[in-house]
Amino acid sequence: MLENSEEEPMNHLNNSVISKSTSPLTITSKKTNCFLIEINDGFVLIDTGYTSERLVIEEALTNAGCTSANLNLILLTHGDFDHTGNCAYFRDKYGAEVAMHKEDSGMVEYGDFFYSRSNVNIIVKILLKTALFLLRMNLKKQDRFKPDIYVEEGDDLSIYGFDAKVIHFPGHSKGSIGFLTDNGNLFCGDLLENTKEPAKFSLIDNHEEYNESIEKLKQYQIITIYPGHGKPFTLEVLLEKL
Repeated sequence: MLENSEEEPMNHLNNSVISKSTSPLTITSKKTNCFLIEINDGFVLIDTGYTSERLVIEEALTNAGCTSANLNLILLTHGDFDHTGNCAYFRDKYGAEVAMHKEDSGMVEYGDFFYSRSNVNIIVKILLKTALFLLRMNLKKQDRFKPDIYVEEGDDLSIYGFDAKVIHFPGHSKGSIGFLTDNGNLFCGDLLENTKEPAKFSLIDNHEEYNESIEKLKQYQIITIYPGHGKPFTLEVLLEKL
């Protein structure tokens, strides 16, 4: 169910708006993808990249014609800093609402990479926390935010002009989700990757849930998969490799 994170009516677009379902503009910076999708009255942005790559991503959005008048929604596949780093800034700049799964909300509210991960080995957790701090890769206070909308399994995004539905893919994080368009494009975040070849993602928190998420792919009419890292590929090619 689509749920506003505040107890007030959601600011929906005109219900008559229909998505064009065109191919997305892929913006890749530091090997992380953001996707800008054109719809009839503007754009939808999926993920926002690293904070350090803000100028590069912002320039790409501007060159594509994205403005405060036509960015309708920012969708987040999960709460990791390399996918959410510019979300607060873009929300303020473009005036677009931000939607994500509630299970990952604490990651962006508190800047805690492990907020929705409970199965990481304690030693690995300490090492990763130290590395993130030293490399300044975690969300700083000014880049933290509370999402405007919580989405979950089966939610229809056409109310925002985007002909797609939400699929919950826990495993990488509790609140990992994907967006499947009516024409068979799946934006899967870090469920999968294709930096060398189509494959399962390397960082898995809950293996049981993750494997169930992979099996879930077979239930849908998916043509092209757009991962958070690497190039798009077909579901057919992926299943041949699994």
